[in-house]
Amino acid sequence: MLAEMRIQGLGVIEEALLELHAGFTVVTGETGAGKTMVVTGLHLLSGGRAEASKVRNGMLKAFVEGRFTVGKDDAAARIVTDSGADVDEDGSVIALRTVAADGRSRAHLGGRSVPVGVLAELSEQVIAVHGQNDQLRLLRPAEQRAVIDRFAGEDVGGPLARYRQVREEWLAVLTELSERSNRSREMAQQADLLKHGLNEIDAVAPEPGEDVELTEQIKRLAAVDELRAMATESHAAVSGSQDGDPDAPGALGLVGEAVRRLVSAEDSALRDLVPRLEEASTLLSDVGAELGSYVENLDADPALLEKVLSRQADLKRLTRKYAADVDGVLAWAEDARRRLESMDTSEEALAGLALRRDELAVQLVAHATEVSAARGKAAAELATAITKELSGLAMGQAELEITVEQRPAEHGDRQALAIDGHAVHAGPDGVDEVELLLRAHNGAPPLPVHKAASGGELSRVMLAIEVVLAHADTVQTLVFDEVDAGVGGRAAVEIGRRLARLARTHQVLVVTHLPQVAAFADQHLVVDKGTSGGVTRSGVKTLDQSDRVRELARMLAGMDGTETGRAHAEELLATAEKDKAKNTGAKRKRAKKG
Repeated sequence: MLAEMRIQGLGVIEEALLELHAGFTVVTGETGAGKTMVVTGLHLLSGGRAEASKVRNGMLKAFVEGRFTVGKDDAAARIVTDSGADVDEDGSVIALRTVAADGRSRAHLGGRSVPVGVLAELSEQVIAVHGQNDQLRLLRPAEQRAVIDRFAGEDVGGPLARYRQVREEWLAVLTELSERSNRSREMAQQADLLKHGLNEIDAVAPEPGEDVELTEQIKRLAAVDELRAMATESHAAVSGSQDGDPDAPGALGLVGEAVRRLVSAEDSALRDLVPRLEEASTLLSDVGAELGSYVENLDADPALLEKVLSRQADLKRLTRKYAADVDGVLAWAEDARRRLESMDTSEEALAGLALRRDELAVQLVAHATEVSAARGKAAAELATAITKELSGLAMGQAELEITVEQRPAEHGDRQALAIDGHAVHAGPDGVDEVELLLRAHNGAPPLPVHKAASGGELSRVMLAIEVVLAHADTVQTLVFDEVDAGVGGRAAVEIGRRLARLARTHQVLVVTHLPQVAAFADQHLVVDKGTSGGVTRSGVKTLDQSDRVRELARMLAGMDGTETGRAHAEELLATAEKDKAKNTGAKRKRAKKG
């Protein structure tokens, strides 16, 4: 849940701290005071788009900081730790979003700088913001289908996941079959070129790193006389001349002479040097032997040099055509063999792909049918539950219907799938089109919800959906931005009652202008606007009971200065408290009975 939020330099709000209740918190204030900046701040904490126009005039940056509490092992905690941040011992984590006056923004989580997308991932797990834009999204077919899937849970999620897995392979086979069939001539030409290249490479049969080894070998063969003289002189310097000249004993002989002299020395300090000289003598002996072997094996062989040069020329022909070195040539050949495997345009290969396509299509039809059946069952249950909620929201004659129908495939649709003799479009979310229809009253025809419902009714439909889906919603914090727009009177009371009921299982934050809704809140925050030195500033404060009465009276058509207004506000609060207590008691009785 969201424990608190601090806003600084955002819109008309200079600085404000919102300490939020675990249940139902309401935010009110006069028009233009900055209530919407609270929701804007939540959007920023949720990774939403940053706009320079939201930064308060005269300030370089706007800051929005939120303290969330998360479970130790839930998805939100994993997102925090995966980003390199830590969750505090009390389960809280600080999220920060800054927006500069030039529109650039930065995000921090747990004291560490993170991409804005990390805040978006976190918000998906802990907070959901609903407002007028959400009502517009609800009109889209994809959003209506998502409502069904969210309500159905794993009953749709399981078969849908299997459908998507098979569909991915089915599309891959369709693509490959189409390419092989339509590009057979082009692919045959490419295959001929690849085969020619492979034949050339196989004829030479290069070995990894062979070009480097040949270069070294050619250097040795070309300079054999110089190398022999150098090695012979070095051998003489180490082991002595081959004719045994006592005047040229070499390093080995000189060290041996030193050993003979020191071994009989009377001074122990000199004798202690003997082992080290003997070690040097052994090392020199090994070097001398290797030099001698090198000289013996170093033969001037013009035929071998010519053979090596010819082999080098063969390799260079390959490196000029296919890669910069032999290792690159071998990599080209390996890639060419893989490409040839996918370029088989023979009738046997095409028939094999067509058979696999048909096998996958059968599996896909089975999974799609299972998804459609689960959606149809969930649609009926969800429509009944929402209709029941609407009756309590002053829409007693309204009835919601949810249709689940297969989407016909258009002409030339390459993702068409045959189900029961009909061609349907196999999209990533199945073959179904979902539509919410509203029957406004008895005898009225069912119409798309946006055509049958007014603005206020559409708000109530959305609220009813949220109440029904509360059991399936893993997000703990729900935010409603003037979801009660366009309603009043009894409907407003019912909206407040439903929001209070929703707050039993969720943290609910509501921005409203209706006193009937505000009266049901557990905590009341007001955005207060004032002017000082010609500068307008807004802040947020928590109201006590007396202040709350005055605020509700103000919301009752500006009646805060009258006894009638205060009496009406007190009556609203008393009625709401009585209603909440009654519902809480009834819930306890049901739990005890169960």
